[in-house]
Amino acid sequence: MDNYDIIVIGAGHAGIEAALASSRMGCKTLIITLRLESIGVLSCNPAIGGVGKGQLVKEIDSLGGEMAKAADRCGIQFRILNASKGAAVQSSRAQIDMGMYKDCMQLLLKAAPNLFIKEGEVKSLIVQAGRVTGVVTDRKEEITACCVVVAPGTFLDGLIHVGLKHFSGGRINEPASIGLAENLRQHGFNLLRFKTGTCPRLDKKSIDFTRLKIQEGDNPPIPFSFSTEKIRQKQIPCYITYTNNQTHNIILDNLNRSPLYAGIIKATGVRYCPSIEDKIVKFPERPRHQIFLEPQGYDTDEIYPNGLSTSLPEDAQLKILHSIEGLEEARVIRFGYGIEHTVVEPTQLYPSTETKQLKNLFLAGQINGTTGYEEAAAQGLVAGINAALRVKNKQPLVLDRSTSYIGVLLDDLTTKGTLEPYRMFTSRVEYRLILREDNADIRLRKIGYALGLVSERDFGKTQDKIKAIENGMNFLRQARIKPNEEINNLLKALGSAAIKKSVSLEEIIKRPQVSLADLKALSTVKLDIEESAFRQVEIEVKYAGFIQRQLKDVERFKHLEKINLPQKLDYAIIPGLSREIKEKLSRFKPLNLGQASRISGVTPAAISILLVYLKKYGQ
Repeated sequence: MDNYDIIVIGAGHAGIEAALASSRMGCKTLIITLRLESIGVLSCNPAIGGVGKGQLVKEIDSLGGEMAKAADRCGIQFRILNASKGAAVQSSRAQIDMGMYKDCMQLLLKAAPNLFIKEGEVKSLIVQAGRVTGVVTDRKEEITACCVVVAPGTFLDGLIHVGLKHFSGGRINEPASIGLAENLRQHGFNLLRFKTGTCPRLDKKSIDFTRLKIQEGDNPPIPFSFSTEKIRQKQIPCYITYTNNQTHNIILDNLNRSPLYAGIIKATGVRYCPSIEDKIVKFPERPRHQIFLEPQGYDTDEIYPNGLSTSLPEDAQLKILHSIEGLEEARVIRFGYGIEHTVVEPTQLYPSTETKQLKNLFLAGQINGTTGYEEAAAQGLVAGINAALRVKNKQPLVLDRSTSYIGVLLDDLTTKGTLEPYRMFTSRVEYRLILREDNADIRLRKIGYALGLVSERDFGKTQDKIKAIENGMNFLRQARIKPNEEINNLLKALGSAAIKKSVSLEEIIKRPQVSLADLKALSTVKLDIEESAFRQVEIEVKYAGFIQRQLKDVERFKHLEKINLPQKLDYAIIPGLSREIKEKLSRFKPLNLGQASRISGVTPAAISILLVYLKKYGQ
């Protein structure tokens, strides 16, 4: 019988990050996948990042994960989204060469220390006295381990829909994982069914790009990883087109053939990334919807028409495509489809991603009700880290809402749950001004370094950056500028008032109209600020008041988070709590008062009662 420290089921984004983390932390790790050649495949769109998601990728990188570095190696277009808005909502996004990304991840897994790869299907878990001790494969092999991480993506009882036809599959032309979901149900897990979908893939040679709007990336491209010095590979454009009235009429005429509207699909779909038929029905007032044409790589003719996710029949998909400007002659390489898959209700997890029902079992990715590569990778990294910490008999890593987007993601899932596929947005993050992309390394690299996942060189680089920011802030406070023609002409041109007396550079930069780059152009000002700290210094100065306010909010938040709730606390005997609240607290088993306060239906009065009870009985 084979024995490992950790078994990871699935080799998508969650599984890869989990396996790399645990193996790099010194644990003998086995990753089991249905098909070796499918390791690291981008199942849907050829992009990484986006609003809220870019922050997750930066945090994965800061903790020692791999997604950002791989994106930098394989990125064919980089853009900062919301660049014209405030720093809190700016997010990175990169178009990815899908073939390069898959190859990159496969090479990383093969080269990782302590990591073994096996092709096969896990049918069930081995459980002894409420503790997972291994898995059983489709070949009836029993493989034992201290911990198991389940990261099956959409493969868990996956059911693919194209029009009114449906068939088993985890991804097109790939088998589903059958049996494991039922095994989880047998062990007491409450399961849900969610639905996602993907777009048709088009032949680049059949598209008339001359009629489409071109969208170039940023120049120079800004890397995802804090370790990447520069993006050196060639960058290529994307294109934009739109649906129209004819498109919408075709969709409406074929709604009776949509598995979603014919009632065949019972699962809940993605609210923030709906199918094109969903968009037309739910937003009838909109005359058009944007279609973003994304190249899938340098050496492929496949184009991904982002915005055209659909499960309509193939003939209807063709009519829809041919009604859109630039796509009148488009040839389809692969049609779009919808897919239903099984989800474990995520309130059955601790924020460490370990399950409450079974000890040493960790879940990551779409099995927890999320959608998206980035959300999956973030959970996989945390699961892999915590599985390794369990093997080493160390306390788990729990990221809270004040530390990271990853902390918000896991807290939302484990305290609030989700009745639809969960997607990360900046709007979900109450402390987003201090949880920005640009300072993810400052917030989290020390944790990654302590875990052994961040190199000494990279950690040293972050320490140098922190020092450079401090020096830059001190410089702006101390350096002064006197009124002169050059500075006042600049201020006038920027729509800001002239200065009449000597002022610090900090006071000038606090003005919303003035940037450090503006001052850099002045011959009378020499900015003694290192390039690595330039942006952070400006943000810290401009948003100083707001940042201080959020830091005070975090202090109040931390107060409740520090008051731990014993896991064996009997809520049924606490006087003053309603039956509903007692039941919810008993079911959710919150780790602390902060977590308890975020459970739906748990009132501030109930938190006060808990606080009094804990003090009275010395819990």
